[in-house]
Amino acid sequence: MQDLVTTWYLEMRDPAMLRPARMPAVEPLIMQARAPLPMLSRFLYTAVGGHWFWRDRLGWSYARWMAWLDRPQLQTWVLYVDGTPAGYIELELQAGDDVEIAYFGLMREFTGRGLGGHLLTRGIEQAWAMGARRVWVHTCSLDGPAALANYEARGMRQYQVEHRTIERPPTPDGPWPGWDHGAPAPGPGPA
Repeated sequence: MQDLVTTWYLEMRDPAMLRPARMPAVEPLIMQARAPLPMLSRFLYTAVGGHWFWRDRLGWSYARWMAWLDRPQLQTWVLYVDGTPAGYIELELQAGDDVEIAYFGLMREFTGRGLGGHLLTRGIEQAWAMGARRVWVHTCSLDGPAALANYEARGMRQYQVEHRTIERPPTPDGPWPGWDHGAPAPGPGPA
């Protein structure tokens, strides 16, 4: 299936530009995943991105994941709600001291609670703590519907927009093979 995709590039050039999100009613735990574990990162990638056509890394081997993760320039921070991984942010320190928000998102079951704004706020603060000259990200029209608004609400500004036609499957891959695309998202479980 062909789809016209819009990609927005956003940046923040000064830590004073950050507009922190309001704190969720109960502050969730956010911890750095210090051990480079391909199975953890692949789980986060598919659990978050499976609903939004994240496909770039699906074919990565264990060795390729390890080569990506086992570098001092890369940090992965995981958000937990009631002990359960709920989302993550992956930060990469690049040449010229830019820090890219390489991947960011919540599992669908945890959206709508203010957690995404909180995680993004903490992630941007960490990017500046890594010595960033600027923090940047790109998001596209195939990502979650709140992504662009969340980046802009935190103070990131658009500096480039691209439109291109891509080939994509008719439905997202989902978080695992055989995922039922029509099933409603389950709730977060017992409180």
